[in-house]
Amino acid sequence: MQRHQAFKYELMPNGETQRQLRRFAGSCRFVYNKALALQQASHEAGEKFIGYVAMAKHLTAWRNGTETPWLKDSPVHPLQHALKDLDKAYQNFFAKRADFPRFKRKGSGDSFRYPDPKQIKLDQGNSRLFLPKRGWIRYRNSRDVLGELRNVTVSSKDSKWFVSIQTLRQAQGIAQREVELPTSQATTSTCAERSRSIGIDLGIARFATLSDGTYIEPLNSFKAKAAKLAKYQRRMAHKQKFSKNWKKAKANVQKIHTQIANTRRDFLHKATTTLSQNHAFVFIEDLQVRNMSKSAAGTAENPGKNVAQKSGLNKAILDQGWGEFRRQLDYKMAWKGGMLFAVPPHYTSQECPECHHVSADNRQTQAKFVCVQCHYENNADHVGAINIKERGYRLLACGDAALSRSVKQEPTEVSQLSSV
Repeated sequence: MQRHQAFKYELMPNGETQRQLRRFAGSCRFVYNKALALQQASHEAGEKFIGYVAMAKHLTAWRNGTETPWLKDSPVHPLQHALKDLDKAYQNFFAKRADFPRFKRKGSGDSFRYPDPKQIKLDQGNSRLFLPKRGWIRYRNSRDVLGELRNVTVSSKDSKWFVSIQTLRQAQGIAQREVELPTSQATTSTCAERSRSIGIDLGIARFATLSDGTYIEPLNSFKAKAAKLAKYQRRMAHKQKFSKNWKKAKANVQKIHTQIANTRRDFLHKATTTLSQNHAFVFIEDLQVRNMSKSAAGTAENPGKNVAQKSGLNKAILDQGWGEFRRQLDYKMAWKGGMLFAVPPHYTSQECPECHHVSADNRQTQAKFVCVQCHYENNADHVGAINIKERGYRLLACGDAALSRSVKQEPTEVSQLSSV
């Protein structure tokens, strides 16, 4: 496989450079919004969708026109890439992968990308980066950039500027390197395969319980900062909106949110790196986190039940970062030469791993599992991890059809949340 990797660093721009970066980001945002407005006007007039090539001609007219001549002060490639982003947003909407494109607003995810690596110079020895129409900018060089530089994305968050350098790994004499599979993770027999594989049950009380009996304690980064965040949000609510004091209070709130996100991301990176380094096969539940964390409020005509309890559960689920955990584990397993498999999550914590009897009565409490048929006892999350691993083997041996039939034969009155 080809290994694309991004290296993110904090930039150290002076005042003039910061102003220039804000202008570049603002110009890209303006082009994106203007192109989106043109697309909507074209649709209302009954005309066809404007493709990227035709829209790029409009960009040339905007840069050479009298109304927006300041667009010439910004590099052209990031402006063109803003149009590509809009075109991709429309394609995702047409394919029903995303909602309809929305207008961008100032201060919300300001960024721009240099897609041409020939225009970018990276001097790692002096910790600086050359960008077109801006020149050399210093950055905090925390680690070496590995591979061939492909593109650079500059972004702003909490009054700080960051650069993300995407690379493609190379071998000597090869333009696009094929990453070799580590021999330490190559499975040579069934016994070796089983010893290097693991099943993972995700939960709230325990973030991840492994089929070997070990588990990872949850971090709960949002819960740890919830009281402090609420205090600063109340201060922000008591300020006159858009005043200087309101902006200061807002900056404090954003800082706390950044701390929560960074702490969670660091925790997930460490957990997924350890798992990918020590196992060749990893089996997890195919959880639909978006559906599991939906609001239970309902509507005015049909109000929901146990709304407060469900709201607390939703916060706890989202605080764990299950979706990001799976995303990181997926690409890290591929980097290390391993494989990640997602199995159906139904009744994994209600099926006895000894006699395979499935019943809601098997799970007497949140943590305790006692089989009503063979009296097997264990932690409910550990039982779920064992069943997930066994389902993974059945998936590999029999395929999706056989596994789907076995799941359909099990009871259907218990929801997916029972495995949490």
